[in-house]
Amino acid sequence: MIETVPGEFETIMKLYNLKHPDEIVSFSLAVRQGMGSDRGLFFPLKIPFLQDVNALLKLPFVERSCRILDAWIGSELGSDVVERMIKQAFDFALPIVEVESGIFSLELFHGPTLAFKDFGARFMAQCLGTFAGDERITILTATSGDTGAAVAHAFYGLENVHVVILYPEGRISPMQEKLFCCLGRNIQTIAVAADFDPCQELVKKAFVDADIRAKLRLNSANSINISRLLAQICYYFEAVAVAGSVDDLVFAVPSGNFGNLTAGLLAQAMGLPVKRFIAATNSNDTVPRYLQNRQWLPGKTVATSSNAMDVAEPSNWPRVEAVYQARGGRLDELLGISVNEEQTFESMRRLHACGYLSEPHAAVAASALRQSLKSGERGVFLATAHPAKFKESVEQVLGIELELPPELARVRDCRILSRRISNDFLKLKEVLLG
Repeated sequence: MIETVPGEFETIMKLYNLKHPDEIVSFSLAVRQGMGSDRGLFFPLKIPFLQDVNALLKLPFVERSCRILDAWIGSELGSDVVERMIKQAFDFALPIVEVESGIFSLELFHGPTLAFKDFGARFMAQCLGTFAGDERITILTATSGDTGAAVAHAFYGLENVHVVILYPEGRISPMQEKLFCCLGRNIQTIAVAADFDPCQELVKKAFVDADIRAKLRLNSANSINISRLLAQICYYFEAVAVAGSVDDLVFAVPSGNFGNLTAGLLAQAMGLPVKRFIAATNSNDTVPRYLQNRQWLPGKTVATSSNAMDVAEPSNWPRVEAVYQARGGRLDELLGISVNEEQTFESMRRLHACGYLSEPHAAVAASALRQSLKSGERGVFLATAHPAKFKESVEQVLGIELELPPELARVRDCRILSRRISNDFLKLKEVLLG
């Protein structure tokens, strides 16, 4: 069993490949490579345990985040470098709103692309900017909605970085598409005639293709990159700091690729007082079914209003299991709840009746939280995207008219620059090497 260790590391953090444990790398190498051999995910050999969590919770968000990430990577990069990266990445608000008595919304959508992915993407951009030097990098990633915009804006205009983003054609909202498919320059977007899982599979094939790897320095910017997960740990501490906790706080995490939940579990492993976690999915319920019967049986991806969670085979699930192994915990501690479309819409209406405007992803988490919250518990659901990014569905469900925030109003009438391809790896390879 991999053990957590008290205090800060005396040597630099090491990560190992979950598929090939003998492959051990530094944080900087893990960030540059994205994945290990045989598509393996990198995971820390040791998880730092913070002895002074109560003192940390009294600090402002950015200062606390510097301390948290310094425990992971300060020995390798230096505390000053970690502080600089955090201050440049986390330069936007992070409200925690009490929706009703004992139920809070952790609003993660106040960054430049109005989604929680801004935290991880902007920190990753800082990491690669620090590590890459003059080396030319091609970032290849798939998005089910919000990752694309966050990555595109985080890396837009950077020298020596070419970004290629695949997304399922017709399966993301119009506002999501506008946010990252109109930029041009070093951002190339590809609409694939498929749902998200095949897009993700195309990316994975590219990473193990000998021709592509010989000609391109590939990196992935989705949640398989460890830098993004470390960044996301920080906002769980902020939620506990604001909501307060005497070990009665429950987090409901809207889950698609399961990077967000992995970050929360890592925060708990570091010593954050959290009672339990709920993995909230939409109708793509591979994980809730697995937690019930321990049979991993991904079905066909189902299109839903919470499209960023339309993932049948979540890439980060091996990391979720690895966190429990590292803590010496049991997977039985995690509750999985699947929320169907009607329950999602009813949750949106109930939140609106409380004076809170929500889009489908947050509504899924809020519904799962209400279904499982016990007497004496308080809950936090993660609001991962601005409601206006799902303007059409929000207006239809709630019977209201939404005003676009400036970030979306600027791109409403822009021209989509995406190239369309079939679900064919040779087509993608032609684009990458052309």
